[in-house]
Amino acid sequence: MNNVTFEVVEAGDAPVVKALLPAGQSLFADAGAMMAMSPNLKVEGSLRGGVMGALSRSLLRGETFFYLTISAPQDAGEALLAPSTIGGIEMLELTGTEYFLQKGSFLAAQPTIELTTKTQNLTKGLFSGEGFFVTRVSGTGTLVLNTFGSLMTFDLAPGQQYIVDNYHLVAWESTIQYSITKAAAGWISSFTSGEGFVCRFTGPGRIYVQTRNPAAFAGWLGRHLPSKG
Repeated sequence: MNNVTFEVVEAGDAPVVKALLPAGQSLFADAGAMMAMSPNLKVEGSLRGGVMGALSRSLLRGETFFYLTISAPQDAGEALLAPSTIGGIEMLELTGTEYFLQKGSFLAAQPTIELTTKTQNLTKGLFSGEGFFVTRVSGTGTLVLNTFGSLMTFDLAPGQQYIVDNYHLVAWESTIQYSITKAAAGWISSFTSGEGFVCRFTGPGRIYVQTRNPAAFAGWLGRHLPSKG
């Protein structure tokens, strides 16, 4: 059976993903991600994970309630998918490895990929910037991520530690242990430095990090917008 394949086109600050769908195949993507497609393809909304999974994404994670499903019922076709932010696109080939995703980093996947919601403990939920729930990705197939800025990867050996700012985090393997800590030794220094809380990871496993901070960009943009009245 031929599977859906993904290719990054229009590389640069505003890349686009071209998905090739063989007859009888489908993909699912973030709501609103479809940019253009062949006229024979079919588009519909899907819950994926059931009503409870959709509610946890929407109410508890602040993400979309429905996913977009694109299918090729009879003939093959192509679809162009675009993320809502300016930045990079990365494709991960999952072969049973589980990942946790930052809110807003999912773009598309083959239907063999499963997205579920995992509960964090109280401390991580309060201070991670992700809330009490994170998205767990598992299964076998292609997962497409979008990032704010470019994407960097860090492979940690067993016991190796690395610190990542919460807002630069995109995804990490479930084999990695992590804790939320202050960026500096003291509370005042942590917040006056502009860093606040960071994630301390302990390997083994891989971390995906985006080169731009969406919260910092929003603050910068707000300072440069004209004031009302």
